[in-house]
Amino acid sequence: MTISRREFIGLMGMAGMAGMLPGSAFSAARKPSDLYEVPRFGNVCLMHMTDCHAQLNPVYFREPNVNMGIGGAYGKAPHLVGENLLKHFGVEQGSIEAHALSYLNFNNAANEYGRVGGFSHLANLVKRLRAERGDGNSLLLDGGDTWQGSGTSYWTRGKDMVGACNLLGVDVMTGHWEFTYQDSEIIENIGEFNGEFIAQNVSVTEDALFDYKFSDFDGFDEDEGHAFKPYTMKVINGTKVAVIGQAFPYTPIANPQRFIPDWTFGIQDERMQETVDAVRGLEKPDVVVVLSHNGMDVDLKMASRVSGVDVIFGGHTHDGMPAPTLVKNRSGKTLVTNAGSNGKFLGVMDLDVRNGKVQGYQYRLVPIFSNLLAADSEMQFYIDKVRAPYKEKLEEKLAVAEETLYRRGNFNGTFDQVICDALRKVEDAQISLSPGFRWGTTVLPGEAITMGNVMDQTCITYPETYRREMSGADIKAILEDVSDNLFNQDPYFQQGGDMVRLGGLDYVCDPNKLFGKRVTNMTLDDGTLIDARKGYTVAGWATVGSKSPGRPIWDVVADYLRDKKTVKIEKLNTPTLVGVKGNPGISGYSQG
Repeated sequence: MTISRREFIGLMGMAGMAGMLPGSAFSAARKPSDLYEVPRFGNVCLMHMTDCHAQLNPVYFREPNVNMGIGGAYGKAPHLVGENLLKHFGVEQGSIEAHALSYLNFNNAANEYGRVGGFSHLANLVKRLRAERGDGNSLLLDGGDTWQGSGTSYWTRGKDMVGACNLLGVDVMTGHWEFTYQDSEIIENIGEFNGEFIAQNVSVTEDALFDYKFSDFDGFDEDEGHAFKPYTMKVINGTKVAVIGQAFPYTPIANPQRFIPDWTFGIQDERMQETVDAVRGLEKPDVVVVLSHNGMDVDLKMASRVSGVDVIFGGHTHDGMPAPTLVKNRSGKTLVTNAGSNGKFLGVMDLDVRNGKVQGYQYRLVPIFSNLLAADSEMQFYIDKVRAPYKEKLEEKLAVAEETLYRRGNFNGTFDQVICDALRKVEDAQISLSPGFRWGTTVLPGEAITMGNVMDQTCITYPETYRREMSGADIKAILEDVSDNLFNQDPYFQQGGDMVRLGGLDYVCDPNKLFGKRVTNMTLDDGTLIDARKGYTVAGWATVGSKSPGRPIWDVVADYLRDKKTVKIEKLNTPTLVGVKGNPGISGYSQG
């Protein structure tokens, strides 16, 4: 459970320090002008960003109204939404923080407070905090999913983000979507990155070791088989800080292995424990940090099984958590955090480190509001320059949104529905399938839907579409497989992401059932029941296996929007949920 005031006082003995408790960081009295007053505490400052998905400019991003926890995760962070989330963390409803953290009153609040994120505004905050903490007293960590998610990142093969992170001053990073470029491109980008790229759980296959094509890469360790440096040591204000990298463990399953054929991944608890033990034994650090892209549920389980870690800075599941979760393990306790996505937040953890160990901490999840933080001129100049060759294409107005278009949530979002409807229309299909990606920015009602918005929703290195026949049994198997990934009660069998999005098909879902029994009553939009033995024309995109034959998905969606002119969702293909009444991870959703 998330640490309470009573637990904190008892465990840390550091009562009375502002900003370290869930309620104190988001008090009713806080004003927008106070958001960026993060008092200095202790002697080490660790700043954490993650899952920005290449969003260099400020965006709108609606948080989910469905993020359900099943089994042991029921009712626990991060599986809380809306009022339940705000109440759990002591956040006042209607406040600026409530808008940053929840979907509640999204349109009105977005119009009032403006866009979030943007690297020039983030740079302003990072520079301010570094100046306040003093030269050499801070470290900036990037949890990955940085090089993917926008048109410019796709067209520059992630180099726009490498340059931005160098200018921002990122010290250490790990990865996930970074591995969806070609392996040679990844190695080249890491070579241009001024910080360090670490990942203890990525190895070179035994076959490739005999004649490894990146044998001269600085992070490669032939004896241990590490493809990248497993950890790095930093001295912050005279304090030794070890940072261990944990890349997304399911990369070759969730994304095409053909891009990275010589690397293996995995959670690898035993190897992580061996790494922690070796680092503590050899390097004698005062603080051990894991920079992770596991996803928060996986981090919570790993924290309970791996001892000797002080803090896990997590990513992948895009959960903006305003307070850490304290996890007990064999040797003590580990703090687990997650800093949201799309550049909306900067996690700031100040540590009091004395006598070779952490004595106390102060944590703030700081929202980045572009209306409240001035743009850093140096970073803004870089952003304008790197986007200039693509500006005209990105700003093409394709249609106008008549309602909020968003993605994030366990089930279908309205922009997902646009993609599914485009596939069905353009490809003349009965049913469409679209991946449940958690990245993708939001468009407000009345705004133009630009090509840049479409790229934000679809921009991957395997965007090709397909049209094929599938049996009803095949479609059910896909839905069951993805729902097990999402709702398996063991976090180590979850791969992140949300439920596959559908067009032209509805179903009933019971997340509490076991594999093969969660999905029932599949029907077409006209109410016709899906026959397991019958064939249906299905359109989709983003195949992980072999390359599909069709056009890139963004071209399909752009054609659809140019023809539509205005967009209002006629029908949102979301499942009827059963067995989840009262689940605090669901709000504003019709249930069966």
